[in-house]
Amino acid sequence: MQISDIESNQKNVNILAQVAEISPVKEFSKFGRIGRVASAVLKDTSGEIQLILWDEQIELVKEGDKLNIQNAFVKEWQGTKQLNLGRYGNLEIVN
Repeated sequence: MQISDIESNQKNVNILAQVAEISPVKEFSKFGRIGRVASAVLKDTSGEIQLILWDEQIELVKEGDKLNIQNAFVKEWQGTKQLNLGRYGNLEIVN
């Protein structure tokens, strides 16, 4: 699948894409627990999409990495499609 084929609310998304950039990490507190979130812009020859990274996932990914994403799902936030791994998604670096 290519990024241009991805639709909002789609499930079981499998793509191979490169990390173009990573946003600064934001910290938050929810239910008495501190968390961190960042977004990575993924691109392939067909387009770009944001990948949401949580906590320990943030350290795994660097700009320029090629990622194999399996079983992700898509949400739309403020008019922008975002790829999410959730509990069942998998992220593999294939440099």
